[in-house]
Amino acid sequence: MTDVRLSSGGERQGRLARGGVVRLACLLPAVGSTAYAFAGLFWMAGGGGFPFGTAHDPLARRQSILENVTQESAAPWVVALGLLGTVIALAMCQVRRRGPLASLLLVLAGVQGATYAFVIPDGRPLIAAAHIPILLAGKPFGWPPGVTISSQVSWPVANQLLLILLGASWFAAAVVFHRTVARACQVCGRHDASPAWTRPERAARWGRWAVAAAIAVPALYAMTRLAWALGIPLGVSRRFLTEEAADSPEIFIAGAFMAMLALGGATLTLGLVQKWGEVYPRWIPWLRGNPVRPRTAIVPATVVAFIIIGPGVGWIRTALLGYFPPGALSEDWGTVAPGALWPVWGVGLALATYAYYLRRRGRCRACRRS
Repeated sequence: MTDVRLSSGGERQGRLARGGVVRLACLLPAVGSTAYAFAGLFWMAGGGGFPFGTAHDPLARRQSILENVTQESAAPWVVALGLLGTVIALAMCQVRRRGPLASLLLVLAGVQGATYAFVIPDGRPLIAAAHIPILLAGKPFGWPPGVTISSQVSWPVANQLLLILLGASWFAAAVVFHRTVARACQVCGRHDASPAWTRPERAARWGRWAVAAAIAVPALYAMTRLAWALGIPLGVSRRFLTEEAADSPEIFIAGAFMAMLALGGATLTLGLVQKWGEVYPRWIPWLRGNPVRPRTAIVPATVVAFIIIGPGVGWIRTALLGYFPPGALSEDWGTVAPGALWPVWGVGLALATYAYYLRRRGRCRACRRS
């Protein structure tokens, strides 16, 4: 590939024009962390709406890593974590050179992002995101009875969604900060010695493996849930199917809907390495033959990857703590194994999306490299 370099004066102007990129990227987590610090102060003063611990969130039992905390004990930690994040983000706005401090800030930003996006949230944001389409489809028919959208997105769940967004902003800030100290373009990440694995032909190669991982996990999940809906004990005992059908007969119908959503997501993931992921196919009215804008695929795929990883981590934590019923890790492995593989699904989808971005990013408008 050929690099198009700016003149020295034009390059300086380009850097000045792009100087606001890193500041904006770092200010977003700074604002979010500061807001959370103020929320912690409010809860320290006895304010309502504390979203953690079973006393305030009964459904957190055996799901959340914070199920046993109290408002009195946890609120100061919320303040401390928020203030620490503010300091880290503001420091990232100032540092421009490689060195021990830049490396430390990059690690701390990654830890902040992982804490907010993957450690604190449990599986309910993913469940809510999957159930809402089912509820919208079944609402005209009064199904499922007694279940509403508001019941799926309570304040604790909404708070977790906000935390996932804050975690995503930390990862975005870390990416821009890394590009800044590496003297790369803050917009596209290219520099004069970009590694070979970022080239489009290389990205297409390793991106296929990432897509395979991102498809295999939802396919396994869908196979088990569709089999149960048909009365086939795939990954479970016949006794499990009988007892579940007696206690909650509608659960297998919901599982079948979830399976179809998973298969739909797997199909769309395949588009990250197929031609129809770049040009709309003939069977799509009005759009056929037009190029697919990269962000049309990148944005939703990134959102799904973030939502999936956290529940997978929580699923593994639940298994390690022994919270699953007897037999779930042996004869009824189908109830546990697909969820334990969700981190593989999320990471695979994230890598596949990044490979798609590398293949389709084209010439950068900021640095003019191609």
